[in-house]
Amino acid sequence: MRSIIRFRGIALAATLFLTASGAFAEGPVTAKPEETGFSSTGLARIDAYLKNEIAENKIPGAIMMIQRNGKTAYFNSFGVRDPSTKEPMTPDTIFRIYSMSKPITTVAAMMLVEEGKLALDEPLSKYIPAFADVKVGVEKKGEDGVVGLDLVPAKRPITIQDLMRHTSGLTYGFFGEGAVKKLYVGANLGEGDPDNALFAERLAKLPLAYQPGTTWDYSQSTDILGRVIEVVSGKSLYQFEKERLLDPLGMTNTSFYVTDAAKQSLVAEPFPNDRKIGNGSEMGNPRVVRKFESGGGGMVSTIGDYSRFAAMLLNGGTLDGKRYLSPKTIAYMGSNHVGPGSGVSPGPYYLPGPGVGFGLGFAVRTEAGVSPVEGSVGEMYWSGAGGTTFWIDPKENMFAVFMAQTIVHRGRLRVALKNIVYGAFEK
Repeated sequence: MRSIIRFRGIALAATLFLTASGAFAEGPVTAKPEETGFSSTGLARIDAYLKNEIAENKIPGAIMMIQRNGKTAYFNSFGVRDPSTKEPMTPDTIFRIYSMSKPITTVAAMMLVEEGKLALDEPLSKYIPAFADVKVGVEKKGEDGVVGLDLVPAKRPITIQDLMRHTSGLTYGFFGEGAVKKLYVGANLGEGDPDNALFAERLAKLPLAYQPGTTWDYSQSTDILGRVIEVVSGKSLYQFEKERLLDPLGMTNTSFYVTDAAKQSLVAEPFPNDRKIGNGSEMGNPRVVRKFESGGGGMVSTIGDYSRFAAMLLNGGTLDGKRYLSPKTIAYMGSNHVGPGSGVSPGPYYLPGPGVGFGLGFAVRTEAGVSPVEGSVGEMYWSGAGGTTFWIDPKENMFAVFMAQTIVHRGRLRVALKNIVYGAFEK
């Protein structure tokens, strides 16, 4: 009964401010914080904090929404969307969401799982044969002290589940150290204008950083998952997501590129000196259309669009009377898939951190303490390299979405804002 009541509250709120057409020009109708269990004084600290960040020229602008018990407890925008144009930050601003693409891609894949068209224990090579004979790169120091790379056979195939939980052995080359990571950089996987099929073929030629199923390592696994969706559905990743998820949810401003010239001025931009990601990678321009549709990090969205996605997850897979996934599937995605018994160890770049596990597509908080950041057990979250973040707290029937474009300050902002939000609870 509780879940039905919660659904009705969220659906009503969605009707009020997140229409199926995706309209969000004026922002949502907000309730008094006290009506949602927050303190007005506590939530006002968000305003003070972000205004100070802008005054000190750390970020050009930002926008944030918190919804609890089906009501919008907080919504505000600050600063400018683009420091060069000085246009104000508005609810229809479009952000590069980078790795917040991963939960969307994973939800799309789980829709195929529910239909029996895909299974988590299936080998990746069933859908992309180039991954049938992958090798694992093992660093070995020679007598001369030079580190070489031995290529050894994979002990088991990469599975679809591995792609969803970052245990495939694939990695990223744009951050961290290691011989395999250097090969990723040297391979120049995005050279020319590859589509998802060619990108996957290129990636399959490189060695894995770890044996499949043994180590959590942040990776291009979700990009390959996007290609699997294409193979299974017979459609491009965007075409499938647009038809099955984005358009039905009203996420009409969520895509891989901003192709509408009338909307290109809505794209948020960081300060010019805040554009480098990891080892020299540059923040991309979503106005320039390419064939590659990165399911792991290539999407753009608005706060209104992503809030609809978060509301659907919080509500157990439904929004506005339409079901996208079963509540059991959402619960399964939100359980820890790398915990004891999984055989998975955290790698040297375990981004979720202490007290946090990883589900299918996002991190999952497993302990009330341990982590230096406040939150609830069962919370699901992930962030984007460009400064965006979201979290869903089923225990508190709440979600929050924050959007800004900053690489330098993203980590600090996430921690501070989360602590401020949980510090604003009254009940």
